[in-house]
Amino acid sequence: MSPTPERGRAVDFFQLAKVLFALIATLALLVGVAWGARRLGMLRPGREGERRLKISESMMLDPRRRLVIVRCDNREHVLLLGPGGDRVVAHMDAKAEAAT
Repeated sequence: MSPTPERGRAVDFFQLAKVLFALIATLALLVGVAWGARRLGMLRPGREGERRLKISESMMLDPRRRLVIVRCDNREHVLLLGPGGDRVVAHMDAKAEAAT
C-alpha cells in the first residue's frame, strides 16, 4: 500500500512546519541569551586591563532621574541623568580606593 498523494503532502507540510518551528525556537533562544548576557554586563567590548572610566556609584532619585558618580583619571564627577538632559553637578578629586 502506497500513501495517497494528499497524505504524502500533508506529512511533508507537517515535517517542514516542525523544522521551521525548531529553527525559530533556536534563534529566539540565542537572541534571548545574548540579550541577557548584555543586560547583565557579561559582554563588555574593549581591551582587558586598566580602564580610565568607571562608574563608582549610582542612585535612583525618582523613576526618571538618576545620580551617578563617575571616576576618570583620579577625578570624580557627579552627574545628574534624566530625560530633560544630563548635568554635571560637581567635580572632585577621587579618594584612594581601598586595597582588596
